Amino acid sequence: MNYNILSYIIYCVVTIYIIYWVGKMFHSNGRVFILQLFRHNEAMTDTTNNILLVAYYLFNIGYAVLQLSLWIKVDSIGSMIVSISEKTGILIFILAVTHYFNMLLIYILSKKLIHQTLTSKNT
Repeated sequence: MNYNILSYIIYCVVTIYIIYWVGKMFHSNGRVFILQLFRHNEAMTDTTNNILLVAYYLFNIGYAVLQLSLWIKVDSIGSMIVSISEKTGILIFILAVTHYFNMLLIYILSKKLIHQTLTSKNT
């Protein structure tokens, strides 16, 4: 039996599910933060949120496809499980780092916005 083909199929199914589910969750729950950042301008918020979602999908699907080209030869079920777990774990780690970076960026921009609002009211 060719374990590489089976590994690719399992990896693709798991990866597509994770990327889709996390993207959908970030898109719906992150809108509140972007809305606050853009001072409740809904058109700009929705446009930015949709662009971020497309960029998220492109980045992560590109990474997943790149991982398929770097796959080692799988010759047993044990090495198949290790390979799939390793590749999926790295993807989840990248998702987490990207998410925390985006949240930090939104936090910094929000603090800057609050500071600008307070200084303009005092003037």
